[in-house]
Amino acid sequence: MKRIITCLLAALGLTTACGQSGFENVDVKAFASLTEDPDVTVLDVRRADEFKEGHIEGAVNIDQEQGDFMDRAKMLLSQGRTIAVYCRSGRRSANAAGRLAAEGYKCVNLVGGILAWKEAGKAVTTDTHEVDVFRTKSGKTVRFHALMHSCIRVEYDGREIEIDPVAKLGNRTVDYTVFPKADYILVTHEHGDHYDAATLRLLSDDKTQLITNKRCADMYGSGRVMANGDKVQIAEGITVEAIPAYNTTEGRQQFHPKGRDNGYILSLDGLRIYIAGDTEDIPEMASVKDIDSAFLPCNQPYTMTPEQLVRAAKVVRPKVLFPYHYGQTDVSSIPTQLQAEGIDVRIRHYE
Repeated sequence: MKRIITCLLAALGLTTACGQSGFENVDVKAFASLTEDPDVTVLDVRRADEFKEGHIEGAVNIDQEQGDFMDRAKMLLSQGRTIAVYCRSGRRSANAAGRLAAEGYKCVNLVGGILAWKEAGKAVTTDTHEVDVFRTKSGKTVRFHALMHSCIRVEYDGREIEIDPVAKLGNRTVDYTVFPKADYILVTHEHGDHYDAATLRLLSDDKTQLITNKRCADMYGSGRVMANGDKVQIAEGITVEAIPAYNTTEGRQQFHPKGRDNGYILSLDGLRIYIAGDTEDIPEMASVKDIDSAFLPCNQPYTMTPEQLVRAAKVVRPKVLFPYHYGQTDVSSIPTQLQAEGIDVRIRHYE
């Protein structure tokens, strides 16, 4: 009788899964609440082609039928966060949730899957860029869209902020024509994977503020110049600090000489975001404090090795770390190396 009641409650999304252990089943209403929680990771375990047809905004996609599912999960998912799992109808996600729970993850499964989600009138998106959601001190929403390499789109309080927008890098592209015009654009330096004049023009209108170093402002013909150490308030509740970004390894200083390029600390209603730009683990990082999210680069010889990035993370101590600008560098060991530090490492498609 107890098993029958447990199964009935599970079908209503109120308790643990029937026939499974270690995770909860919830209905659409409860799952929707989870997707709004910045401490929850939404995981879509369907095939990549299903994901592209429509998924819940901000979901990470890992196909649970692939042989490397657990390896990818351990690289992409933090055990300190609740994992809200879904698939098409709930069967594959229940299987994935059970496997993850066995590895120590706290998991919640959507009963009925995305079919139930859509039947309830909930929105889906075909945008395949990964999205991470944060809340500011006063409860405003900040969304980071992982576009590629060093290109980050930030949505905050009705404003559009673009970091180093570049439309094409090798065989990867970003279609900026579908994005709104930017309110603010931050450019770290002149290299082609960070500075793209055509894309700057595409994203700009009369209200757009371009913030960059002197070299890029000279090349573009306009822009608000910030030197290392400068701090400006660009709107109520929004400040930008220019942080040094340079190479220190012998024979590599020519890539990013000291004093030329910028990293930035972007503060949005008290949420402090460190975008390091192209840099190694420089002494100035010791003064970078109280960081909620950090984007640290990892592709020697141009920026940091994984070992340097780990050292930098231990100095900066962000709550959340995004390795970015990593190209072909293997960053899969970084979450394990920083697990004891209490840093939530999130690996997104910033190759």
